[in-house]
Amino acid sequence: MNRSLLLIGGALLTWGIGEGMFLLFVPLYLQELGADPLAIGSILGLFGLMMMIVHIPAGYLADRFGRKPLLVISWGIGVGAAWLMAVSRTLPLFVIGYLVYGLTAFVSSPLFSYVAAARGSLSVGRAMTITSALFNAGAVAGPISGGWIGDHLGLRSTFLVAACVLLVSMATILFLSPQPRDDHDEVSRQGHLRSNLPYVRLLGALFVASFAMYLPQPLTPNFLQNERQISLEFMGWIGSAGSVGNVAFNLVLGRGSPRLGFLLGQAAVGFFAVLIWKGAGIASYALGYFLLGGFRAARVLGFAQVRSLVHQAQMGLAFGVTESVNAFAMILAPLAAGSLYARDPASIYPIALLCLAAAVLLYRSWSPRDAPAGSALSHSMSGERAADAGENGA
Repeated sequence: MNRSLLLIGGALLTWGIGEGMFLLFVPLYLQELGADPLAIGSILGLFGLMMMIVHIPAGYLADRFGRKPLLVISWGIGVGAAWLMAVSRTLPLFVIGYLVYGLTAFVSSPLFSYVAAARGSLSVGRAMTITSALFNAGAVAGPISGGWIGDHLGLRSTFLVAACVLLVSMATILFLSPQPRDDHDEVSRQGHLRSNLPYVRLLGALFVASFAMYLPQPLTPNFLQNERQISLEFMGWIGSAGSVGNVAFNLVLGRGSPRLGFLLGQAAVGFFAVLIWKGAGIASYALGYFLLGGFRAARVLGFAQVRSLVHQAQMGLAFGVTESVNAFAMILAPLAAGSLYARDPASIYPIALLCLAAAVLLYRSWSPRDAPAGSALSHSMSGERAADAGENGA
């Protein structure tokens, strides 16, 4: 890994520790502040809305003005929002901080664009999964320490410590080297995306898959605490098992075909739903969260497939559109989960399994086949890879 990827990795590793300390416990803290399951689902859905509205503008601005400025802005907003959540003592103020934190999701478009351009000799999928694995490696320690602090000092203290850790990540990202912009005709850029049928079909498949994979996740912490009587400290250990799974799935699935890896990631989320629904004991739930690592890996591998379908000058915009589609699914899924939970908490999981089965079938039909070595597409991407190497910020 070159200097640029090492700095990105270091910043993501630290951010993973800080975010991992509190993100798993947000639904529980919302409950502690007085929100019921429907309100929690609605708040998580609004979080998805905040993510959705920023991705396309962020991708466009990254292509137009450069990637590093967008990365710095995102990190800064995240630190400010984390401190707002940490000092909040009422539900409305905490929700404001949480929703502002959702705006930091716009980092993904410039981040994936930066990584793809600075990857050197690595493949796009490999570079993305390695950096994602570093983020999730940091997130291994986060839930354990966050759960321990929450049990002994209260969840508010968890948010305070996490906000301090995020400041360290912010300091790291400031040392990142800028990358040159790739000038490209704006009309042809937008027109090409609209007329790119393989890309449009992939977006549809990713939307359905994202909804199905996210549906069993948002209220699982509440399910484990309320229905299975799992303490915050043990919840932290379970969440850390999930972070280990994120690392493992990113490193393993990133070595092979992005299309196959995405399918395996969907299957892993299906087993997560089964283990949470039918499992008994900490070991079953921890294994379920480990398998949930397939969700993170699949998300990254979806972007790797997008990269194979668009011009390098379109990366920011294409990634922004893709993230908006994913975020829309993450608006709908918590709303559906909250409604299901209010009626029957366990009903989320069998319905999620049915949705996953439909998502797998659609994805197999609409996702692009891997280009065989020596094909025209393979040669085309090799040419773009050489061009990308010229943007290496090392």
